[in-house]
Amino acid sequence: MFKIFRNAFALPDLKRKILYTLFILVLFRVGAAFPVPFLDPGVIRDMAIFSGEEAATDILGYLNLLTGGALENGTVFAMSITPYINASIIMQLLTVAIPALERLKKEGEEGRKKIGRITRYATIALAVIQGYGYFAMLSNTTENKVFMYQYGWRFWFAMVVIVMTFTVGTAVIVFMGELITENGIGNGISLILFAGIISRGPDAIIFLWSQFQIALNGGDPKFYYLIPLIVVIFIAMIVFIVIMTNAERRIPVSYAKRVVGRKMYGGQSTHIPIKVNMSGVMPIIFASSFLMLPSMIRRFVNIENEILVRILSVFDYTSWTYAGLYFMLIIAFNYFYVAIQYNPVEIANNLRKNNGAIPGIRPGKPTSDFISKVLSKITLFGALFLGFIATFPIMYQKFTEINVALGGTSILIVVGVALDTMRTLESQMMMRHHKGFLE
Repeated sequence: MFKIFRNAFALPDLKRKILYTLFILVLFRVGAAFPVPFLDPGVIRDMAIFSGEEAATDILGYLNLLTGGALENGTVFAMSITPYINASIIMQLLTVAIPALERLKKEGEEGRKKIGRITRYATIALAVIQGYGYFAMLSNTTENKVFMYQYGWRFWFAMVVIVMTFTVGTAVIVFMGELITENGIGNGISLILFAGIISRGPDAIIFLWSQFQIALNGGDPKFYYLIPLIVVIFIAMIVFIVIMTNAERRIPVSYAKRVVGRKMYGGQSTHIPIKVNMSGVMPIIFASSFLMLPSMIRRFVNIENEILVRILSVFDYTSWTYAGLYFMLIIAFNYFYVAIQYNPVEIANNLRKNNGAIPGIRPGKPTSDFISKVLSKITLFGALFLGFIATFPIMYQKFTEINVALGGTSILIVVGVALDTMRTLESQMMMRHHKGFLE
């Protein structure tokens, strides 16, 4: 990785793109430090939902991790990129359900631009709703102590300013991500999410080190053994994720020879690569977004009905019920996401049009059935991998009673973005070192 960066810095245009990307990410972190008007960040940080024992495993703790700590500080970028992620998920689902959006998706670059524009509008709408929900949660939790004005028209004016500031902050982050995608290196939205998660790393290290020192000075002896175990598991998970992310099943394909004029085309053999983790982190985001709703309702709305509170508490992040539902939903959403992204019939038709065939498999329906069978098996392995990575921190906390701030989902996002960025840099360097056919 360091060798790739060193070689990239040797090329002036790539060096400029890398520095541009780093500059935008620094601006993102600076914006995450500016508090919203009419809010007291100190009161928010001292709230039980951010400073209590359940903070690391609560749904708000997860959102706080994705925002790089901006949520607990009540800053301009408190919503971060989460409204855009939710809007993208909704648009992907609607593209399958609504024929008009499906036709737009097939129109090429112009259609993708229109879908992107609709996604931005949906992002603004969701940012307003999420911003108001955060405001309502603060009102219900702190009895307005967090606000500069606690009653009258000034309170309602402050509410409008706070929600609009959150919304504008989300719009600015989306704009920053698009700037990185166009003028920098890699996917801008993913890199901003990457920067937010990485920024919480030092806090997690400090927490683990403090617990280890307490154990050395006569505290709970279990931390003396479990803290080093967390480090070993963390490294092992990174290695496991890298291996599974790069793992693929290659379906061999042979192309028949054909003569066009005086030239002969085809005759070569290649393969169709099918990755074990074809859907990336999307099934985890789908599943977590779905299971977030009961916890968000419980946090954002002051519910006094005891029966309803008990029902919603079943979906607590640390419960076995949540872990089981989480695992099953990840498997279901993984199959769903692969189904909408890969069409075996279309792949088989493209092979037949290009005089290609899978050795030992007849063209047409037998080819599509074979591809479907392979996809089903690979999807199952990928789903089990994602389910294990996502639910492991929950099970680890159940058995050891240690909150793991950087969970499996966060590690998967960080490693995935890092690998994608490295591939982008490698492809950019290969393009610049290719001399062409005329030299």
